[in-house]
Formats: sequence, structure tokens, C-alpha cells
Amino acid sequence: MSVPILEVVDLHAAYGRIEVLRGVDLAVPKGAVMALLGPNGAGKSTLIKVISGQKSSTSGDVHLGGVHVKGAGPEELARLGLCTVPEGRSVFPNLTVQENLTLMSYAGVSTEAVLETAFTYFPRLLERRGQLAGTMSGGEQQMLAMSRALASDPALLLLDELSMGLAPLIVDELYDTVAQIAESGVSILCIEQFARTALRVSDYAAVMTGGRIVASGEPAEVLETMSDVILGGAA
Repeated sequence: MSVPILEVVDLHAAYGRIEVLRGVDLAVPKGAVMALLGPNGAGKSTLIKVISGQKSSTSGDVHLGGVHVKGAGPEELARLGLCTVPEGRSVFPNLTVQENLTLMSYAGVSTEAVLETAFTYFPRLLERRGQLAGTMSGGEQQMLAMSRALASDPALLLLDELSMGLAPLIVDELYDTVAQIAESGVSILCIEQFARTALRVSDYAAVMTGGRIVASGEPAEVLETMSDVILGGAA
């Protein structure tokens, strides 16, 4: 097996004396879409914070493309190809769509390339290019947040609760685009509370509860064996 794009080994993390990650093991193969599922409070968002350099672990290891990156900051991880679309959509509400995208050119990517990527994946953003980001719908803001992430040409994209607060039809549309992004060679880890849509476009799935990965494998297998944990009445 080739070196995974992301490998987490026996990872522990805590808030004060409360341990939230209790020995997490997770591997995302290169070029794959993996869904990380589980109920609220499972530790999913804390895991993403540790992987993306926003929070320190207490022990364990993180490798990105075979490089040991435990303790690396977000800027260093970005240079290594890791990009995160955080929960809650991080856009500048008082700037237009085009201004939000143009800001990414300061990271060394040409403005033309940034706009072409955004408008190819999300034609609706082309229609909204002069509109203030804060006046767009939640789904459109999520498209903009994803476009800004893609502008950095990531090797691994972390999507944290892509579906939060969005209508099911919009979520389906966004995950169709996730599948397109994966076809271009970007590896993707989707953190989701709502399972079925993420599983539809995933190559692999892992289930997290109680601060540990309790199951992993192909989506159909995971859905069959862990449906009581990952569906939780909301599919």
C-alpha cells in the first residue's frame, strides 16, 4: 500500500483534565474521499483541530504524506498541502465574492487561476461575483469557502460539517462537487454528523465515538454495521 496522505497514530488530546481524544488511529489513502462520522461530542472537531495545527495533542503522531507534522502550525501545514474548510463557513461578509477570492492571490496563486477554479466548480459564484458575501445564502457562502480552500491547490482537503444548517438539496449539490474535486486528485476527509450524503461520495468511512475510531472500512459495510451510531435518527 502506498503511503497514506494522512496517518494519525494513537492520538490523544485534552481540554484541561478532560481527555477528548483517547488514542485515535486513522489513515486516509492518497486520492480517496473518507467520511469521518459520529454523533455530537464524539471528538471529530477536536481531531480536525489537532490535524490542522490549531490545537496541540498530548501524545501520539500525525503524518502528512509520510512527513511527521506533529506540532506543526497551520501555515507550515498549508505549505505541505493541507487545507481546512472549518465548520461555520469562513468568508469575509463585507467583501464581494470576487474580493474574497482575490485575497487568495496573496498566497502566491494568480488571481486568474483562483477565479477560474472557483467559477468552474461553482458557476453560481460567477453570477454572484459582485455581491457581498454576507448577503448570500448559507449554501453559496459554503461554495465560496470551498473555493478559497481550493485556490491553494491542496493535496488534502478537510471539510468540517459541510452540511451544517443547509437544506438537503444544497448539501447534495455540494457533495456532488466534492466528488468532482476528488476526481481531480485531491484527497478529502469529510467530517459529518449526517451520514448518508457523505457516504454516497466516499471511498472509505470511519466512525468515531467516545474519542476513538470504533469502525472503518468501505461505506456500505460501515453503514450496515454501525447504522445505530452514525444515523442517530438523522440521515
